[in-house]
Amino acid sequence: MRVTLLGTGSAMPLPDRVQTGLLLERDDRALLVDCGAGVLHRLSESHVGYEDVSTVLLTHHHLDHVSDLLALLKARWLAGEEYLEVIGPSGTKALVDDLLSVHDYLDGRVDLSIREVSADSEFEAAGFEIATHETVHSMDCLAYRFASEGSDGEFTFGADGEASASIARFADGSEVLLHDCSFPDEVDVDNHPTPTQLGEALAGTDIDRLLLTHLYPHTEGKHDEMIESVERAGFDGDVSIAEDGMRFEV
Repeated sequence: MRVTLLGTGSAMPLPDRVQTGLLLERDDRALLVDCGAGVLHRLSESHVGYEDVSTVLLTHHHLDHVSDLLALLKARWLAGEEYLEVIGPSGTKALVDDLLSVHDYLDGRVDLSIREVSADSEFEAAGFEIATHETVHSMDCLAYRFASEGSDGEFTFGADGEASASIARFADGSEVLLHDCSFPDEVDVDNHPTPTQLGEALAGTDIDRLLLTHLYPHTEGKHDEMIESVERAGFDGDVSIAEDGMRFEV
């Protein structure tokens, strides 16, 4: 599978970091995971474009993960595309229904399919086999582990949430883990991990590569320090900072 990080920022985006979104590709199929502000523009810059993304998978419903969702629907309608599937945790149908009640002129413009998934389940979407795990966050939020036929490697997106032993077990064995690391160690925060907390949780896991994402402006100028904190806390895989536009194969 191919993974492109479209947005690695947070609710306080930076000029070079839009809000959360990533694109997974397998053969000729594409899956968009989360759709925060700026993701539609990043998608338009990609070789896939919004025309070829017919499935969106949401981790949760915070604004910085869904704010471009209806903009994507509108862009696909205007481009002549006729279908969009939205998958997410409980409440996804209510979210989309509420958005369409505000922007009612978009209702019925495309064939819209909504699917809700639960924690500790498995399902298929856009050619990927996907497992789910509930994170420790301020609202219902799912992490996802992705596998594709013909590939031995797996990719886990930890979504938003605190570092925990359960997310470490869920991601264990992944070739790549993309995980929230919103703030440096000196910021006292709930619902997101600091680098030391993340390194302690992931110590002893068999994860080849860890990418730190969902970065607030507070992390600017502290990237090297954050990487060192993760490593010092016990994680012994490769650690790096996620960047908008980063692409890798799994």
